[in-house]
Formats: sequence, structure tokens, C-alpha cells
Amino acid sequence: MKKHELITPAILLDMDALENNINSYQALCDKYGKENWPMIKTHKSTALAKMQMDAGATGFLCGTIDECEMVHALGAKHIMYAYPVANPVNIQRILKMAKDTDVIIRLDTVAAAEMLNAAAAEAGIVVSYTIIVDMNFHRFGMPVEDVVPFAKALAPMKNLKFRGISTHPGQVYGCTDYEGVKEIAKLEMDTMKAAADALAEAGFPCEIITSGSTPTFKEVVEKGATTVSHPGNYTFLDNIQMALGVAEEKDCSLRILATVISNPHEGFYLFDAGAKCMGLDQGAHGNSAITGFGYVVGHPELTIVGLSEEVAKVKSLNGDPCDLKVGDKVEIIPNHSCSSANNTTWYTCVRGDEVVDSLEVDYRGNSHKKF
Repeated sequence: MKKHELITPAILLDMDALENNINSYQALCDKYGKENWPMIKTHKSTALAKMQMDAGATGFLCGTIDECEMVHALGAKHIMYAYPVANPVNIQRILKMAKDTDVIIRLDTVAAAEMLNAAAAEAGIVVSYTIIVDMNFHRFGMPVEDVVPFAKALAPMKNLKFRGISTHPGQVYGCTDYEGVKEIAKLEMDTMKAAADALAEAGFPCEIITSGSTPTFKEVVEKGATTVSHPGNYTFLDNIQMALGVAEEKDCSLRILATVISNPHEGFYLFDAGAKCMGLDQGAHGNSAITGFGYVVGHPELTIVGLSEEVAKVKSLNGDPCDLKVGDKVEIIPNHSCSSANNTTWYTCVRGDEVVDSLEVDYRGNSHKKF
């Protein structure tokens, strides 16, 4: 089957670009002696996680406990949960995996640590943790000057094991070019080195220093003190990564196939793919470099100006001519590929114009389990 014969909308996955992304990022980790524990909230797929493991990923950073359980079933060597855990049911799920796998929780409050320590003591196991360092993103974590007091506060908790520090440079997604990305990467490297040095001096040497984002990855993997990198979006890349200067159009493996279903007047089109395919993201943390709700491949004259749930409104804002007609199919690179991935059950895999496979997005949503 040819991809233009597909039902629309469809979420396409260019396997050549996907494989190149996975292999090239892994090769950089290998070159600079870093471990790659990718964040898998991007794709939420067992099949893609296995591809990352086969390429050399030694662990995973997970955004949900469902994802932790998925890579646990795959036999991942290291599983890091990106956030503190405070729900008793979730704690028990973590402890179950920690009995036979290296599971690492990120912590930034004594209260969450006390809950985890008490449950681990009752279960008779020790759970590893890293301290979340805030590098001026002001979401999770603490400033560098607080990491030593926090480590000392947790030291008496005998069922928790200090392993190191973690951070996420999320503010990089507010940058508008690669120069801005490099500034955030420098802050990321400086912050983690300062925190690690302070902890070592206080008698808490870091076994692992983990950090990462796709935009800062190439700068930090080469020069930073981090021992573990966490790129996530790198598998797909997207319009935001192009705006940041991190990716080119050819690198973006996830695309939305849509049909032109209406052309009410010159320069105005309606496509049969809306917010339920593309999401409403124009930059996760605000990005003035993004215009519209995605990039229409081959049609730079067009801007996706609005989305309803199932339909995109598309205009030629500068009055530039466009040769699209009703019935034509277009490919759209979404602003944020993670949102598009979470909005579908299947990736339709293509090589060139040929449809070659389908892969299930089997760990999306809030809970993989029925209760």
C-alpha cells in the first residue's frame, strides 16, 4: 500500500528517520562515555522502547508508572521515575519492581521521602533515589545550596539509598534559536557540576549525575559532567525542534497525514486533522518562534491558524499562491510530537511512499490497568 492510499487522518512514522535518530543519539552517548536512559513519554510504545534498547539504551526515564512497568517487563537494566511518588498505591507498584530491578526515584521533599522510606522498610527492601536539582526552571527540585542539607535530612532513612542528582532544563523550550539553547545547556552543565561538587565535599559522592532534554543533548553529552542523558523527543523531533535549530525537516519522523476537505475561498483551506491529532501546543513553555499549530510539509506559504477537535483551519497569510485542491493529501509536522503520539493508538510505519507496518502506542493514557 502507498501512504497516499491511507485513511486520513493518520499518524505516520518514517522508519528511516526514526532509526537514524535513535542510532545517531546513541552513538554520541557511546562516543562520550555516557549512558543513554531516554525519556519514553514521547512515544509510549513497547516496540519503540525495544528499538532503543537494541540500539544501546541501558535504562529509561519514565513519566508514568505504567511506563516503568512496561520497560520493567522488557528487562530494562535501570528504571528511573521522573517525579516523586506519594500515592500509596503507586509506591507499592514501585516497590514491586524494585525487588528485582534497579529502580530510582527522584525526590525533592522530605515528606515524600518519609512515605517511600516507611513503605520500603515494611517491604524489607531499599529503594534508590536521586535529588532533583532546580536549574532555574522552578518546577521540581531545589537550588544548589539546598542539596547538601536535603541529603543530610534523608541520610537517617535506612531504606533509601542516595545515588546522585537529576535535573531537567525545561526552560530551553522557551528559546527562539540555537544560541539560546547553548546558554541553557551551559546553565545545565554549570548547575549540575556545582551540585555534585558540593555533595562530594559533604561526603555524598554522586554515583550518577542525570540530566537532559533533546535540545541541549548534543552540547551536554560532549562537555557536561552528567553520566546519564535523558533525551526524549529525539525519536520523533518536531516543529519546535526545527524552530530551535536542533532538527531539520528530514529528521522529523512523526507526521500527520491529512486530506484537504474544503477550500471555501482562495488562500483558505480546511484539513481533516485537528487538535485530536496535533494538540494545541505552541511551545510547552511558551515559544515565540512558533507560528501556528504545525508545519505543512512542502507548503511554507501556509499557516495552520486554528484547530477544532477534528479540523484544521489553514491560511496563506501573505497572500502567496498555493496549488492545493480539495482531495489532496498533505503531511504536517506537529509542533509537539509527544502530544500527537499520545493522541493515537497506532503509528503507521512508512519507508518512502510505502506503508510497511503498524506499531501500537500501547502505554498512552493515565492508566494502563483496569481496576
